[in-house]
Amino acid sequence: MRISELSKRSGVPVATLKFYIREGLLPRGEAVSATNAEYGEEHLARVRLIAALADVRGLPLSRVREILALIDEPAPDPVETLGRAVGALPPYVEEADDYPRAREAIEHAGLTYEPRFAAVRQLDSAIRAIEDAGLRWNPSVLSRYADAMRAVAGEEVAPVAEMTLQDAVVYAVLGTALYEPVMLALRRLAHHHLLVSGAVPPPTESAAD
Repeated sequence: MRISELSKRSGVPVATLKFYIREGLLPRGEAVSATNAEYGEEHLARVRLIAALADVRGLPLSRVREILALIDEPAPDPVETLGRAVGALPPYVEEADDYPRAREAIEHAGLTYEPRFAAVRQLDSAIRAIEDAGLRWNPSVLSRYADAMRAVAGEEVAPVAEMTLQDAVVYAVLGTALYEPVMLALRRLAHHHLLVSGAVPPPTESAAD
C-alpha cells in the first residue's frame, strides 16, 4: 500500500506518518520509485501501536520511543523488560534510594519489593499523599486494595504465558494503560450504585448548629 492508503487505514495523517518515519519510530517502506514507497501490514500494525501509545494520557514521545525499543530489542530478562515497559507509563515519580512506606506495604501484602520497578515509587508517593491528607492507612486498608488487585492481576497476566516477549510487552503496556481507567470508572460507579440503591446509607448533615 502507498502512504496515502496507510494513512486512510490507520486514521493517522500522512504528515504524522512522515514524522514517525523521520523520528525512526516507523520503518521506511520499500522503495518502488524515486518518490514512492510500498508499505505492508506490519507497517499498519506499527502505526496503530504508536498511535495507541501516543494517545495514552499524553504519553511523551520519548516514552513511546522507549517502549518501542523494548519491543524491538527486549532485554535478556523478560521480567526486567516488562517492568521497564510498564515503568514508561505515567505517573512519573522522582527516584530515591529507598521507599520505606512502599517497602512496608509490599512486604505486608506478600508482594515482591523491587525498588527499580516504577510502581514501587508510585505506591510510596501515593501512601505519602494519603498520610498527608489525614486519611486512614493501616494494614486493613492495605489488604482491602491489595487482595482485590491481586485477583485482578492474576486474571490479567494469565495470557502472557502463551505470548512471545514482544507481544507480552505490547499487551502489558496497552493493557495497563487502557484498562486502568476502566477500573477507576467501575470503582466510582460502584460507589454511586451503593449510595443510590440504599445498600449504603448516604451521609447526613450534622444535627449540631
